[in-house]
Amino acid sequence: MNNSTVIGIDLAKSVFQVGVMTNGKLTSNKQVKRARLHSMMANHPPSIIAMEACYSSHYWAREFQALGHKVKLIPAQHVKPFTRGNKTDANDAVAIIEASGRPNLRCVPIKTTHQQDIQSLHRIRERLIGNRTGLTNQTRGLLAEYGIVARKGKKGFMLAVQTGLNDDKLSEIVRTELHFALDELEQTSEHIAQIEARLRAYIDQNEDCQILHSMPGIGVINATALVCKYGNGSQFSKASSLPVSLGLTPKLSSSGTRFQMMGISKRGDPYLRKQLIHGARALLMICDKRPDDALCRWASRIKKRRGDNIAVVAVANRLARLAWVLLQKREMYRASPV
Repeated sequence: MNNSTVIGIDLAKSVFQVGVMTNGKLTSNKQVKRARLHSMMANHPPSIIAMEACYSSHYWAREFQALGHKVKLIPAQHVKPFTRGNKTDANDAVAIIEASGRPNLRCVPIKTTHQQDIQSLHRIRERLIGNRTGLTNQTRGLLAEYGIVARKGKKGFMLAVQTGLNDDKLSEIVRTELHFALDELEQTSEHIAQIEARLRAYIDQNEDCQILHSMPGIGVINATALVCKYGNGSQFSKASSLPVSLGLTPKLSSSGTRFQMMGISKRGDPYLRKQLIHGARALLMICDKRPDDALCRWASRIKKRRGDNIAVVAVANRLARLAWVLLQKREMYRASPV
């Protein structure tokens, strides 16, 4: 492994920018077409390859690792401060190289193919849920134009659609489209159910998921999403780092002796942060039924003192920290009476 040579690659769809720095001196910075990139890296002596953690980065990282290179995936926000001059691919490649040399840099763990498979299921499920919501909202609006107003909830929606289908005052055009809407809704819901069944099956096969799934507020979606994002969490040195990476900690503004705590930073993965917030809200709803659990008693006290919204974020933060602790100890969650 040649640690004196660092290769910075600005990823793209067809044309990549590849910069090479040896002993602190930039020796090459040129464009390489996609068809030549793999063979170029195969013929290069094993070196450090740095890339932004972005589109297709995990695929290329696995490919380069198989060729004997050491790969660093750098969060994009850590590369931007090193960009000098105009925004060009050549300058970006140099910035990636310089960012990779920072001593306290925390690189993004390279996902396995299986982790990306589970992440793909989450993304597809999220899109399908959005499609289903859009379909029901549009159908509600169209029915309202004909005087059929649907009540809240799935039952109210289905009742309104059946009313429309049985209403002879509606034209054949509208009733035909209602049939198509019902068919699309059924197919989308079935697809979502199939994805959730695959996620449940993955939990049965993965010990990390089983540990997380034992926690209150962490269901199938949160357990699999956390594992496919962070694995066993070994990239973090302490529990508080996980909620920081998810944007569940307050922003701090300070100058001199003035310190001001603001809202949460909202950095990191918005999907995973949203799911943890949903899990925390679900936990708060059942806290009264679990008086023997110290976590639930703590959450109830926060809710009583600070209100629902602040309590939900605080519980999500604590769930993230607790998840890291359990993964490192390799223990299932046990309700603590203390």
